[in-house]
Amino acid sequence: MGFQYSLGGEHYVFDDLKTLMAIASPVRSGDELAGLAATSDRQRIAARHALADVPLDLFVRTDLIPYEADDVTRLIMDTHDKEAFAPFASMTVGDLRNWLLSDDATPAALRAAAPGFTPEMAAAVSKIMRNQDLMSAARKMRVVTRFRNTIGLEGCLASRLQPNHPTDDLKGIAASTLDGLLYGMGDAVIGINPATDSVANGLALLDMLDHARRRYDIPTQTCVLTHVTNTLEIMNKGGAVDLVFQSIAGTQKANEGFGVTLAILKEAHEAALSLKRGTVGDNVMYFETGQGAALSAEAHHGLDQQTVETRAYAVARAFRPLLVNTVVGFIGPEYLYDGKQIIRAGLEDHFCAKLLGVPMGCDACYTNHAEADQDDMDNLMVLLGAAGITFLIGVPGADDIMLNYQSLSFHDILTLRSMLNLRPAPEFAAWLEQMGLFEPQSGRMLELAPHQTRLAQLVG
Repeated sequence: MGFQYSLGGEHYVFDDLKTLMAIASPVRSGDELAGLAATSDRQRIAARHALADVPLDLFVRTDLIPYEADDVTRLIMDTHDKEAFAPFASMTVGDLRNWLLSDDATPAALRAAAPGFTPEMAAAVSKIMRNQDLMSAARKMRVVTRFRNTIGLEGCLASRLQPNHPTDDLKGIAASTLDGLLYGMGDAVIGINPATDSVANGLALLDMLDHARRRYDIPTQTCVLTHVTNTLEIMNKGGAVDLVFQSIAGTQKANEGFGVTLAILKEAHEAALSLKRGTVGDNVMYFETGQGAALSAEAHHGLDQQTVETRAYAVARAFRPLLVNTVVGFIGPEYLYDGKQIIRAGLEDHFCAKLLGVPMGCDACYTNHAEADQDDMDNLMVLLGAAGITFLIGVPGADDIMLNYQSLSFHDILTLRSMLNLRPAPEFAAWLEQMGLFEPQSGRMLELAPHQTRLAQLVG
């Protein structure tokens, strides 16, 4: 099925829906690398006009990746909620944009509609939206999840405390954890990317984090971001697993490149639920995604990188995660070349995930060979904060010395909370107050020096 549009005296033809969506995408280096991008701005704008006229029900009737060849496609199609979609069945992509920006799209209406939207619908509507549109619509989308505390509430901004260490030294990790807690970080999760990805190392790191959490009765969750198969073995050995982590992508082939299948994720989800470690909820999964992952594995099936990224959110949605985040600039400039592309991708990922009912956070980050700097990350952080991001990732000094990339610091996230009058998760805020670190009326962290000794035993 072809699409066409005339613009400025020129007539543009797009062979199929996959091609139309790719050409309508904002500029990014990954699509250019794959040979999928528009050849001119005029062609891109013509594609957006044509895309705006596409009926939403075409996405239900069209497999961008064949149903028989891809289990993510089967998941999307088999779990599509026709009842939730019914109010939108006669709309076009442009109509959906207008509805999302209208007063009719209330938080309750968006929650009810989420199961009716497919990832491809979300990707399509995002392509015809300005950054301001993405922020305005996403701000109304609240996805609330719970484990030991409550994430995603209005007026709250959670954070992942990321105390990575290049040798997994326990005292070094403990020192970074202490530093983050003193700045009010860690309510989303205290999560370590291990330098050595083994079961034995995962057990040791989890034991240390769990000991600190229990000793100080910290209402948060801990996670070692090891491969899901390692986490399954750690659970079998009695390890202190709160959340099961896994990087995921939007196609079966890309997930196989990560060494994971939907069946493995289901097994891990059920195993984590059986532990019953949560105290206020049972959202036990933590997923990471990022534009370019499928293309880097040559597993994108000709889809533009943002559309295939959005399909990963259908995988996440199926397992009711506590947390999902995009590592937006981590995959490199081959996929998102500069600060402008990284910022746009972060806003797209947040909007599309929230539209599908996924609790999206962000690692506002870049690698040192990208045309980006910390000012770009400051801009992205503030834009995402205004858009209602669920959580952000913070590392000591904004410099991850293990993964060797740049992110946000604890100070940055604390500043954003102050600027936008946002607070930690309520249970975590109450704990910070109990520890003498947080003033609830003003929402401000108190002077740190008098309280350092109260938690310093974490390092011991």
